[in-house]
Amino acid sequence: MFQNLVHAKVFQDYIEQSEFPTAPANLYDPIRYILSLSGKRIRPLLVTLGAALFDEAVLEASLPASTAIEFFHNFSLIHDDIMDKAPLRRGKETVHQKWNESVAILSGDALLVKAYEELAKCPSDKIVPLLRLFNQTALEVCEGQQYDMDFELRADVSQDEYIDMIRLKTSVLLGCALQMGAIIGGADIAAQQQLYAFGVNLGIAFQLQDDLLDVYGDPETFGKQVGGDILSNKKTILFIQLRERLQDSDKQLFEHLLGSDVEQEPDKVEKMKALYAKHDIRDFAEALKEKFTAVAYEQLRAIGVDEAKKTTLFALADALMNRKQ
Repeated sequence: MFQNLVHAKVFQDYIEQSEFPTAPANLYDPIRYILSLSGKRIRPLLVTLGAALFDEAVLEASLPASTAIEFFHNFSLIHDDIMDKAPLRRGKETVHQKWNESVAILSGDALLVKAYEELAKCPSDKIVPLLRLFNQTALEVCEGQQYDMDFELRADVSQDEYIDMIRLKTSVLLGCALQMGAIIGGADIAAQQQLYAFGVNLGIAFQLQDDLLDVYGDPETFGKQVGGDILSNKKTILFIQLRERLQDSDKQLFEHLLGSDVEQEPDKVEKMKALYAKHDIRDFAEALKEKFTAVAYEQLRAIGVDEAKKTTLFALADALMNRKQ
């Protein structure tokens, strides 16, 4: 993972050079704030690793694209938090909570513009394919978010619909980051598509892992409330599979739990987990996660470069799939 650390350090040095005006403060301070809430920064790292897979000499040239991905990701988080009415992001106040919704919307918009400014700094002969991919991905992320909001109002969400939603909302940005790196690294179209498929399938497995951690994660390491998805009746892969398998008395209990809050049913999480155990839901979700992980790894193995160059991406993927938070 040493290469990961090197790439992360180079990216961190570059993004810290990003300058935002001091005024108007209510436009640019929220941008500085959200960027300071440093997450894992997996997406910009994938850009640099995707580039290095084909040409290690283009690390510096890939940094604007890495930054564009990071700016876009944080723009989407600002707006998603408004739509989700989320009070916290990475353990800190969300932008709309710290300022207000109007400030958050406008700051998010400005951050999106800054993402395009970074794309304009990419190698001139790569800008058109980078823009085409970036714009397609941005629209797909919006589509995924809309589906996620639509699902809140529906009781009949299928597994296929859920997988497609998380593909759009979460996974395509991972695939985009890797393919942008591949474009800068000079990869041919077939290799670009294989690396993109690696990222998308890994992203789906990543979200399925999140669904599992929310229910079965260690409260000491998970970083947020275990069982939160159950308490909010979120339609995760666990929820969808359980609903499809239930009959008779178990179905009645399930409907009762959905209609109860924690005050009415203090043991809601434990009772729902008992239903998951009875119907082998955890095993199913684990197997589905492994299926998408295996497809991702097959795509990476198929890329025609020296296997040694893939080691870092395999190690990163393994770390993501075995994380505890």
